[in-house]
Amino acid sequence: QVQLVETGGGLVEPGGSLRLSCTPTDRIYGTYIMGWYHQPPGKQRELVASLTDKGSTSYGDSVKGRFTISRDYAKNTMYLQMVRLKPEDTAVYYCNLKYNSYNLWGQGTPVTVSS
Repeated sequence: QVQLVETGGGLVEPGGSLRLSCTPTDRIYGTYIMGWYHQPPGKQRELVASLTDKGSTSYGDSVKGRFTISRDYAKNTMYLQMVRLKPEDTAVYYCNLKYNSYNLWGQGTPVTVSS
């Protein structure tokens, strides 16, 4: 059974940077959509970035120009590079993978942006 393992969350000051990683426990191939979601305190889970096997990316309006989603094929790992972080980015971040018949979620990693 494929699982998603997330790392990289933590505490960072406003204006700082973090890189989140999401590594499936098996090689991903074929048609897929990878995504990062976040869930701020008291709010609904929201898609912030996605990446398809064709290389198409999309971003939520609140993170455009600050977040970058990417995949390292050799390491079979998906990343969310976050720069110029704001307090409103504080949330639990979840990676998501849709491929074949799977719709997988990571365990969630908290990101706190605070002085």
